[in-house]
Amino acid sequence: MNLRNFTKEQIEEILPYDQLIPALRKGFQEPYTVPLRHHHHYENKPAVASTLLLMPAWKSGAYLGVKVVTVSPENGVINLPSVQGLYLLFDAVTGAPLAQMEAKTLTTIRTAAASALASQFLSRKDSSSLLMIGTGNMAPALIEAHAAVRPITDVYVWGKNFEKAKKLVADIALANLNIQPIKSIDAIIKKVDIISCATLSNDPLVKGEWLQSGQHLDLVGSFTPTMREADDVAVKNASVYVDVLEGATKESGDIVIPLQNGTIQLTDIQGDLFDLCANRVTGRKTEEEITLFKSVGHALEDLVAATLVYNSF
Repeated sequence: MNLRNFTKEQIEEILPYDQLIPALRKGFQEPYTVPLRHHHHYENKPAVASTLLLMPAWKSGAYLGVKVVTVSPENGVINLPSVQGLYLLFDAVTGAPLAQMEAKTLTTIRTAAASALASQFLSRKDSSSLLMIGTGNMAPALIEAHAAVRPITDVYVWGKNFEKAKKLVADIALANLNIQPIKSIDAIIKKVDIISCATLSNDPLVKGEWLQSGQHLDLVGSFTPTMREADDVAVKNASVYVDVLEGATKESGDIVIPLQNGTIQLTDIQGDLFDLCANRVTGRKTEEEITLFKSVGHALEDLVAATLVYNSF
């Protein structure tokens, strides 16, 4: 069998959110095997270390996949994306390689779809406004995905570089959305229904004192134990959910640090996407509560998305 190669453009065409989000929901109810992903940090120049991530997953009798990703935080200064990699798909029965895919686009779309899946359980159904914190590759995908599951009309975009925020807004072509850049988070955060963060920040950008009843906070960027997007007050005052309990409690500073300093206990985490999709736990319980979803990424999401891509041709 010939090894098929899927480009960025093909993946974007094949993975519309109205198909991927339900596929992910089904995937979180099925018997996949997903080992905890491997992290390997390696020194680089300049001084900030880079990271190699290996993310395997398989479904017996069907498909096996592994994503190989590098994260180089300072690539922005040389106009390269910080996250790069490949996804390899195999026949789980014979072990034969079936396809390779551009992993950054696959990751971006499936990550945004997972946040939107969580939002279906956690945000208010009438949520109409979104604050996007971060201007990287994830930002337009998260905006589109959240708008696919909630009646979003107004979007605000904040970045450390206001010019990048303006450019992102100019480049986004989504119908029926009023999108505008903003210069400060605290000026708008109290007015929106959903806050989505996708940054590489080591210091919290969202303060709990800013959050209002009924809001939903979607944290995507923190993928190491020292990175944070929300402070302890935000975590303490919210009903906390994660994509995968084992990964989130070991990999993300947004969860690891509050657990270590006693802000929250493990029992304060209400559940993960496996629990939500299987109806083992309830998502949003009242219109007034603040909900928080922390995503660290899961290889099941990659395999579901890659399988959808492969079977579309």
